[in-house]
Amino acid sequence: MASSPACNDKLKNRNRTPDSSTSFRERDKMEEECGVFGIFNSDEEDSAAELTYLGLIALQHRGQESAGICVNNGGELNLHKGMGLVENVFQERDFNSLRGRSAVGHVRYSTSGSSLPVNAQPLLVNSIKGALTLAHNGNLANGAELKHNLESNGSIFHSTLDTEVVAHLVARAFENNIIEALIQSLHQLKGAFSMVGMTEDSLVAIRDPRGFRPLSLGRLGDSYVVASESCAFDIIGAEFIRDVEPGEVVIINEEGLDSRKYSGEKNSSFCVFEYIYFARPDSNIAGQNVLLARKAMGRKLAEEMKVDADIVVPVPDSGIAAALGFSEASGVPYGQGILRNKYVGRTFIQPSQEIRDLKVRLKLSPIREIIAGKRVILIDDSIVRGTTSSQIINRLKEVGASEVHMAISSPPVQNPCFFGLDTSRRQELIANGCTVAEITEQIAADSLHYLSREGMLEAINADPDLGFCTACFDGSYRLAERYLTEEVR
Repeated sequence: MASSPACNDKLKNRNRTPDSSTSFRERDKMEEECGVFGIFNSDEEDSAAELTYLGLIALQHRGQESAGICVNNGGELNLHKGMGLVENVFQERDFNSLRGRSAVGHVRYSTSGSSLPVNAQPLLVNSIKGALTLAHNGNLANGAELKHNLESNGSIFHSTLDTEVVAHLVARAFENNIIEALIQSLHQLKGAFSMVGMTEDSLVAIRDPRGFRPLSLGRLGDSYVVASESCAFDIIGAEFIRDVEPGEVVIINEEGLDSRKYSGEKNSSFCVFEYIYFARPDSNIAGQNVLLARKAMGRKLAEEMKVDADIVVPVPDSGIAAALGFSEASGVPYGQGILRNKYVGRTFIQPSQEIRDLKVRLKLSPIREIIAGKRVILIDDSIVRGTTSSQIINRLKEVGASEVHMAISSPPVQNPCFFGLDTSRRQELIANGCTVAEITEQIAADSLHYLSREGMLEAINADPDLGFCTACFDGSYRLAERYLTEEVR
């Protein structure tokens, strides 16, 4: 079957050699931007930094480019951050200068802003209002516009972070109290922002009015803890209390916890990809365990897809939960037919297409004795550019699979994200321009099946009041069209 001109354009874009702006897309997956963590009044004088370190380890899946911790030591804020994984950024000697009972931490994967040391977070600033550190997860749709306006009025920026835009807004706010100035600044922001901030006497947790990104509140003894996901509470033995609500500011200090709603927005737009891929399986969001939601998506996919097969095989690790659910619902046996080499990490070079293909072979290795002669249903959570899917299918057929039917536990990704996910531009998304039949041919599958949007939402079974952002599937961004620039339309 000949591909349409629109599909041919997608294939040219997906197969081009990555430049500096696309080299992180080699995994052919969406990437989350950041993970944030904060603790107020830890039980021991020097434990805040160590507890934050452990929390960031639990959130490492949300960002691997940089990490940082800022500690409050009697009103003095001290910061250490750097490029790389948490365990590489922090050595034992670094904690000697990170003494205090409150702290904010951050792990980053860049979507807006380059991968540079100056863009590592948390961001620590000082103004006439006092010291403020901020850690941000998300993306401001109007960040460029706000930055331009600030620069036109004399502001000088040292990074390309949306977080620094917020810091400048706080400095210019009419309110003299730094927390009130921060809250006042929130009304100018459009887009996704889950933030943890720390002043000389308080910890602040903020979620945007639509709640695009997750943020949870917990307790450890007499301490309060906030984090992007509840899995960060488990590692330090903290108790999950609740999710920070969309449009809520939680202020924690020696007087206790104060909750304020700064927005009257009624509709939420929580990112559905948190359930599909981003969040850790052991996290709970809006009353729903992530692993169980993914298994339910697999069961729903089995209901919608009727194919005779001998074995269900997941793409590790992203397809495992859905494959288990698919197997349970369909009765087709589950098999770990692909071994993932966990010691193969990302590359920060710009290799040739041939070397990238060889890296996939090194990372994912089919087990011939399980696959050979079998009709395989291959389960994954999504297809973005399609390059990895085609390589895996080819490998399965090399080791003797008689048929490979690709099953995806989410709808086709047709649109880019502007709220904190690293998706390719629209022209690189294979489902935007290619039909399912054309994608099937390009990835060399015997058939391709996506979970329906309705099936996906039914499977998640979260809080009934939770509204989802599904823009990457259906193009419904729920924000003013004017924030989508011509460059990314």
